[in-house]
Amino acid sequence: MTIQGASPDLYNEDLAPAKVRNWGPFSIFNVWTSDVHSLWGYYLAASLFLFCGGFVNFIIAIGIGSLIIYALMNMVGYAGVKTGVPYPVLARASFGIWGANIPALVRAIVACFWYGAQTAAASGAIVALLTRLQWFDEFNKTSHLLGHSTLEVICFVIIWALQLLIIQKGMETVRRFQDWAGPAVWVMMLLLAIYLCVKSGSFAFTSDIPMDVLREKTADAGIPGDPGSWTALFGVAAIWVTYFSALYLNFCDFARYAPDKAALRKGNIWGLPVNLILFSLVAGVTTIAAYDVYHEVLLHPDQISAKFDSWFLAALAALTFAVATLGINVVANFVSPAFDFSNVFPRQIDFKKGGYIAALIALVLYPFAPWEGSAAHFVGIIGATMGPIFGVMMVDYYLIRKGEVDVEALYREDGEFRFQGGWHVNAFIAAGIGAVFSSILPNFTNWLPSWWGVYGWFFGVAIAGIIYYVLRTAAVGAGAKTAKA
Repeated sequence: MTIQGASPDLYNEDLAPAKVRNWGPFSIFNVWTSDVHSLWGYYLAASLFLFCGGFVNFIIAIGIGSLIIYALMNMVGYAGVKTGVPYPVLARASFGIWGANIPALVRAIVACFWYGAQTAAASGAIVALLTRLQWFDEFNKTSHLLGHSTLEVICFVIIWALQLLIIQKGMETVRRFQDWAGPAVWVMMLLLAIYLCVKSGSFAFTSDIPMDVLREKTADAGIPGDPGSWTALFGVAAIWVTYFSALYLNFCDFARYAPDKAALRKGNIWGLPVNLILFSLVAGVTTIAAYDVYHEVLLHPDQISAKFDSWFLAALAALTFAVATLGINVVANFVSPAFDFSNVFPRQIDFKKGGYIAALIALVLYPFAPWEGSAAHFVGIIGATMGPIFGVMMVDYYLIRKGEVDVEALYREDGEFRFQGGWHVNAFIAAGIGAVFSSILPNFTNWLPSWWGVYGWFFGVAIAGIIYYVLRTAAVGAGAKTAKA
């Protein structure tokens, strides 16, 4: 689509509506294999397994969460297919042409945190492999830099730099990389599960991890109730849904390249409920088998691979996990901030420069490692910040505009999305109030129940969405009365 009268402060080739739509069901499917099949994805699934106290409970909780994820991704994906625009441009419809920079920067900053977390996880797998050798093990214990061992810093920087190579040719390189990286990780995860099951001498769907061990391992995550209780299962489903909160916002960055809604749905059905449940199944089997073999709860796959008797298998596992992390970082944490930073300064920043900025911020965050600690707690805090934005955008697109957006006006300074000088005040009021209840109060005060933070993303979506709908319909009604007068 050629945009007539587009402002150079709102438009560049990377932000323009997609012209080539060659992301079929397989490419959409591999968005999810790349996003889920990572060290952090496994770590979270294995951690949530402990809360369920058993396999049937785990599959029920993950299955319910995965169906919710599928429905939400279709919602935002359909908007991407229809408009062909990336997330920060779509946000202009609800937040205003200049106001959209705020939700774009929120998503970009979250991506930088995740970029660092995933890169640290991948470098940890390489460190675990290298320290099997005596020289590296001694070097890792005796030399330190920036709050980490020097070996950890070196591995982090190498993995960090390798990711920059993938986006050199833009989104087409991203598609090609994820199309082979996702399936490769599946193969390695199955090999890991099979190896441990053979070594344990059994294939078990029932957990013999003692309840006192489960309580100890889950004590600090904030999910209420004993492992296996209904409150814990609801918490597991909520955390699983929240894990994808960043991509609820910017899945349209990928969906806009799909030829139609049918291709999107097909890729999503296989990539989300089917793939998520099977991946979680493998994570659960592996956690049980690892406990039977090593008599300890090992939640990180690099911890498991470090115990392999075979150096070759350990090396294969470490390299595969590193590739997996490259995949998720490119999909979830590179593409989004690349578009987001470009949206703020479209004259100066293109797709690649935006990605480089995100990578640099992640590198600066590394010495502080804000992602260390409980997986469930980290996911909850990060995800809750984006719920209000999603609530405002989806209410605006589906309930206010009925799925109809003037795409050309998204690139014009004097169009319908100028609102109040380029800022839509009602959207910011709604999102701000939603953020108070989803992020600020549960994380910085003790005014709300302890379980509130687990569902912070949901509260943010609901509160912001309802307030926005009320304010927007009231404004439309007032405008109609003024016009009649």
